[in-house]
Amino acid sequence: MVDTQERPASAGPATSTAIAVNGGEAVAYALKQIEPEVVAAYPITPQTLIIEKFAEYCADGLVRTEYINVESEHAALSACVGASAAGARAITATAGPGLALMFEMLGVASGMRLPIVMHLCTRALSAPLNILGDHSDAMAMRETGWVMLSGSSPQEAYDLALVAQTIAEHPDVMLPTANLVDGFMVTHAVERVDVLPDDVVREYVGEYEPETSLLAEGSTATYGALDFRDYYFEHRRQQEAALYRSRPIVEQALKRFGEISGRDYNILEPYRMEDAEVVLVLLGSAEGQAHAAVDAARATGLKAGALRVRLFRPFPTKAVAEALSGARVVGVLDRAIGFGSVDNPLLSDIKSTLWTQSNRPLTKGFVYGLGGRVVTLGQFNQAFDELRSALESGEVPLEPTYLGLREDGEVSE
Repeated sequence: MVDTQERPASAGPATSTAIAVNGGEAVAYALKQIEPEVVAAYPITPQTLIIEKFAEYCADGLVRTEYINVESEHAALSACVGASAAGARAITATAGPGLALMFEMLGVASGMRLPIVMHLCTRALSAPLNILGDHSDAMAMRETGWVMLSGSSPQEAYDLALVAQTIAEHPDVMLPTANLVDGFMVTHAVERVDVLPDDVVREYVGEYEPETSLLAEGSTATYGALDFRDYYFEHRRQQEAALYRSRPIVEQALKRFGEISGRDYNILEPYRMEDAEVVLVLLGSAEGQAHAAVDAARATGLKAGALRVRLFRPFPTKAVAEALSGARVVGVLDRAIGFGSVDNPLLSDIKSTLWTQSNRPLTKGFVYGLGGRVVTLGQFNQAFDELRSALESGEVPLEPTYLGLREDGEVSE
């Protein structure tokens, strides 16, 4: 469990220091402040920025972390599994094909209830080879039992790196947690990031003191034993229950972080949703374009809004349903394709959430930005044009619209 002391409410937010860094270095700075016992990772674009910078902190003696040079991403997460089972605070980072290589260990980490934190710099999956950002890797990860947080900026990448640590190690959760950082759009974007004082961060994340571990004196704990037909079902159900229990824990962690930082976060990020009838839902770094498109649509008289999902797993069904209760048409922006599925991943979650609502809105799917394709305001304006048509006609096509897809040799803007 995590041993933390509540910061007195009267103390107010701590004084932050503004630095200009990219999103990868912002995460590395958070790791320096957390100072975990073990970091094991393998360099891969666009995650390499995190590990390069953190390795510098280790080489310069600024942290006492045991940084493990491994031969692959599978080995990286395996090392974290071993370290966490032994009672250490363990962190890793990866991207795209690296996540694919460690896929076996994703289920091992969650099935063993190990509070490992991963910083996933989202990247397209091969083939064709593409090193740029989309959400294909995150969507492949979504059913592996990890808590998953999604930010939109270098500032949020730093903040959620701290928040994720407290969620994973909470005694009512004890599950691995991923901080999704959009590849290149966030990892390589240099912006102002307000960092907290080291002592405030350490007070917030606390000291990790597990209730049991392999190396605890007199420990009889067993991790990863054979679980045949007798109890496997029950253990999976317990794991699922822990994941759902994490939802209020995430809200508490975000609230407590807001108290010390002055940056208020919740599991959803609404924009002009008070009277919105037509809404775009999204994950990640395209929030700015979505907000600009909302403003443009509002200028034409359309009651438009946007909703960004910050807690992706467990999916906040009740909060999403409440946020969309006044909408008549909902467009869902996916930065990945659900191959062979009726709907793409985020759209599927939204549809499932709204299915039992008696007055559920029409839903329309959009795919955008695959393989690092530039996301433009014009694409999201197009999305609102199509949603306006759906509002007027009362019908939406089953097929998604592919925003910015090349047609006749030209890329649509």
